[in-house]
Amino acid sequence: MGLVVATVDYRLAPEHPFPAALDDCMTALRWLHDNAARFGVDPARIAVGGESAGGGLAAMVAQRAHDEGLPVASQVLVYPMLDDRTALRDPGHRGEFVWTPSYNRQAWEWFLGHPVRQEESRPYAAAARRGDLTGLPPAWIGVGELDLFHDEDVDYARRLEEAGVQVEPVVVPGMAHVMDMLPAPSMRAFRDSWLRALRAGLAD
Repeated sequence: MGLVVATVDYRLAPEHPFPAALDDCMTALRWLHDNAARFGVDPARIAVGGESAGGGLAAMVAQRAHDEGLPVASQVLVYPMLDDRTALRDPGHRGEFVWTPSYNRQAWEWFLGHPVRQEESRPYAAAARRGDLTGLPPAWIGVGELDLFHDEDVDYARRLEEAGVQVEPVVVPGMAHVMDMLPAPSMRAFRDSWLRALRAGLAD
């Protein structure tokens, strides 16, 4: 399947906190829709996706695009960073490898522009805080069993399903954050899974 891939050079925190990165991603999505014919893109078959913080941004884009009437066909969220409130919880045995609770708290504080707290009134600041998930595009959400983001990702997938959104959750036993870069068979299967979901989401 031939694809046109657009990557967004969005502004980074802490110099540019929320909503800078989301605004940049939305500008890129609108630009792609406006220039779809130029690149041979079907505007009804545009997906958003990303890994980790990029996956969280993709989820925010899917929400805001829905609210603004900008079509998104599907979302592929690879161990996405969805919920700032994870930084306020006891992670238990998760988050011991690669992406730790201290890294997570610091990243959210940079992104939000303030310390993590129970209340956050700004729409889209953290995808998991959205109450109504009805009407969002179909989603593939994959995460490892040992990933700090496991609980927030599984919960978001459950809430999408309850809202009537087609969702495929994938949880890999023994997998920590970004371990899909390894050549192990289970990691290849994980990558193959989201590639299949992307193809399905962009099919005619």
